[in-house]
Amino acid sequence: MAYHNTIFSQILKLVSRHEFETLARQHHHGGHLRKMNRWSQFVALSLAQLTGRVSLRDLVSSLSTQSHKLYHLGCRRVTRSSLARVNEQKTHMLYEALFEKLLDRCQAAAPKHRFRFKNKLYSLDATVINLCLNVFPWAEFRKTKGAIKLHVGLDHNGYIPAFVAVTPGCIHEIKPARFLTLPQNSIVVFDRGYTDYAWYNELNKQRIFFVTRSKTNAKYTVLTSHPLIAKQGVINDQTIEFIGAKSKECHIPLRRIVYHDSSSDKEYVFLTNNFKLSARTIADIYKERWQIEIFFKWIKQNLKIKSFLGTSSNAVLTQIWVAMCIYLLLAFIKFMSKLGASLQQILRLLHLNILERRDLFDLLQNKPEPVPKTINAKQLSFL
Repeated sequence: MAYHNTIFSQILKLVSRHEFETLARQHHHGGHLRKMNRWSQFVALSLAQLTGRVSLRDLVSSLSTQSHKLYHLGCRRVTRSSLARVNEQKTHMLYEALFEKLLDRCQAAAPKHRFRFKNKLYSLDATVINLCLNVFPWAEFRKTKGAIKLHVGLDHNGYIPAFVAVTPGCIHEIKPARFLTLPQNSIVVFDRGYTDYAWYNELNKQRIFFVTRSKTNAKYTVLTSHPLIAKQGVINDQTIEFIGAKSKECHIPLRRIVYHDSSSDKEYVFLTNNFKLSARTIADIYKERWQIEIFFKWIKQNLKIKSFLGTSSNAVLTQIWVAMCIYLLLAFIKFMSKLGASLQQILRLLHLNILERRDLFDLLQNKPEPVPKTINAKQLSFL
């Protein structure tokens, strides 16, 4: 029977140890780490994400009881005090840089989005992660409430997070969005929370298309009306221009589309600077924005980004960035296995078999574990 390392070991081999150590040296500050290194921290926090450990004590106990299966990972002995100290003092920027390295690999293997057009498609949104203000006093959000905000730009090629930022909960969504660097001719979709007419104008200058919903109090004048195609649910397709105080911030003509959704019996008003795609395609693009809501729901239910192993700002950010790295590793495994299994199914299999010694892709393909050949007793006889 072929020998296999543990499933956990095979997952970590997807991370280049040479690249990791290079990044660790680049982001190292302070004295030399004697008792544990950054790789040991990454191994421990990755195991916490994949197995749902609830505390530092729980995590360290799990590592110590399974030490005979973890020796080949290059991981030093992890103690609760050492792990807590490294989480608090050593910068989370290492894992932000590792995220960028893993993102490049994922994007190269990711399948294309479901639309016919060749433009890159992104969705922007943010979610609030609530924190107890007594335990996390640095995360002040309101008088009696603490929170941080996770801002994500989801790449619809494979539904992977291409842009991630973590800010205090009081930071509005539009502020990190203004600093995004998107490829030319890409399409970005966002909800009304990102309404900023000056930003619309800036996106248009950068040759980036956007799709969003119009505010009900927006003042405009109709320049032209476009012909409609029957039975597509499109009620109006117009070229408009803003008037009033906001007209100086966005003086470019935009396309205003009114769409009736038969399933919900509601009307939606969309704004875009794309005049080439059909009105129905614009409506379908906005509907596709729901994928980022699914992404937020998935990571909150399946990864450790709502309860934390440390209370300092750096420990929280470290855990969030490690969670994002684990999400990319899971997505990469899904792309490479070319199976119809969802990330939820893959994570459940890994959770149950994380320290088993068998082939990772055989596990995902639900192949039975090979039975070791028995030795014939006659072969051992001297007679």
